[in-house]
Amino acid sequence: MTNSSQGALNTQITQSSELSMAGMDIPWLLEQWADKTPDKPFLIWEPFSGEGDSWSYKRLQDESRALASGLAKKGVKAGDFVLIHLDNSPEFVISWFACAQLGAVAVSTNTRSVARDLSYFSDHVSAVCAITQPCFAKLINDSCPDIGFLAVTDNDVGVAAEVDAGINYLPFAELLNTPINLPERTTDPMANLAVQFTSGTTSRPKAVLWTHANALWGARVNAAHMRLVQDDITLTFLPLFHTNAQAYSMLGSLWGGGTMVLQPKFSASRFWPVSVKHQCTWSSMIPFAFKALAGQKMPEHNYRFWGTGAHIPMVNELFGIESIGWWGMTETITHGIITDLDHPGPALNMGRAALEYDIQIRHPDGRMVKPGEKGHLFILGVPGVSLFKEYFGDPDATAKSFDENGWFDTGDIVRADISGALFFADRDKDMLKVGAENVAASEIETIIMATELIGECAVVAQKHYMLDEVPVVFVIPNPAGAALAAEELKTKLVESCTINLADFKVVRDVHIVDSLPRSTLEKIAKNELRKRLPKIESGK
Repeated sequence: MTNSSQGALNTQITQSSELSMAGMDIPWLLEQWADKTPDKPFLIWEPFSGEGDSWSYKRLQDESRALASGLAKKGVKAGDFVLIHLDNSPEFVISWFACAQLGAVAVSTNTRSVARDLSYFSDHVSAVCAITQPCFAKLINDSCPDIGFLAVTDNDVGVAAEVDAGINYLPFAELLNTPINLPERTTDPMANLAVQFTSGTTSRPKAVLWTHANALWGARVNAAHMRLVQDDITLTFLPLFHTNAQAYSMLGSLWGGGTMVLQPKFSASRFWPVSVKHQCTWSSMIPFAFKALAGQKMPEHNYRFWGTGAHIPMVNELFGIESIGWWGMTETITHGIITDLDHPGPALNMGRAALEYDIQIRHPDGRMVKPGEKGHLFILGVPGVSLFKEYFGDPDATAKSFDENGWFDTGDIVRADISGALFFADRDKDMLKVGAENVAASEIETIIMATELIGECAVVAQKHYMLDEVPVVFVIPNPAGAALAAEELKTKLVESCTINLADFKVVRDVHIVDSLPRSTLEKIAKNELRKRLPKIESGK
């Protein structure tokens, strides 16, 4: 097919995809269930301290509209960007839906971010205001001086807390108690809805922009892949500021008319009591959780599956629960690769290409790989519907992420077996996976080099028994660095990372070397550095 023919076909597919979303947006979807099942719980809050609570579909609709009215009264308009810097909490859910009601763009940020990150996030999207909790109020106040106002809740994930003296803020409750009076807004599925910042190979995270159509697509496809219905109840402990919990759990449940039980974070001691109490039927899991739960006494439960990065038969052996594998990105909103609940396939496979997407596995020269060979994973979808709209404020990065025929380069390397099952192999891009967080090596390297103590450095992943990988750095000191004692140099580098990076990006160790291995193209051979590092087996 010629490029012009491919372009014409892509245009037709885009028009069809956009038409399939006509007349719908996120407030429309919430309204469907608020009308049909107004008293059914959508959100059940299970804090570690303080009283729990429940939000029916109607209560969530009313409170999100009230908060949207409060934001509008403060001057927030459709299209404005609102920073939501909250841990898992009812306030996060209400705030996210309030932005959707108003037509504003919810910018959900990682609460492990440091001041440098938050200044960048706020400036990059020109945030007009921020919503946070007491423990982050000073950080936001100091890092985001250009926002119009700061709204702060009265608690930190269920624990009553005060805001530091001297900070000018609005109580979240005051905005929430605003009489509902929303400006008229046309239902536009292609309107901007949300931003999440995701690590890439550049030194700063990229702002992944979703439309309402993106969120609807994610909601519908997630529900279909997991066969979610109104009786399904998910236990959600992964952070809502990430795609997994936001799209798989929250939006998937919303499409199916189900219920989401929300915890502040994972708790091994609370997992089973909460699961049994609410008769949870599924959960999105990570390897850390499997390891933490192993050995606990198994109660009678209602789980029909757990979802994670791959189908793991040992999960069934240990817990008697089927595991399904999936692969997705913030850019894909949902699973581009998924295993079937009834036909999970071989151990550790991610699944097959989802019916809603096309994928290709290519050699670097563009040829398709054969079964058993590794290749670069590309995925085809419709920007603004089945793929993210763009990297907001970075058209060059957006353009470079797609080839001339519209295929998105995922940066992952996979292989397919003879049966068609897909397996994750590696990352083409210089990325680490620390727990559930994606980390760009280059971002850490930028901070290391900014100390002006290092001539050259290379950040690589060291295998870790609980977190999968942790970052470590190999450095060649410059004269200023070489003048310091080795331990002093290491301390200064770690301190710089601690100040300028989220905690999961801070290097766990510093290796001072005289030279770095090179590939034939004179690039640092990071695979050789990784081979020098034994797996961390415990206690670090």
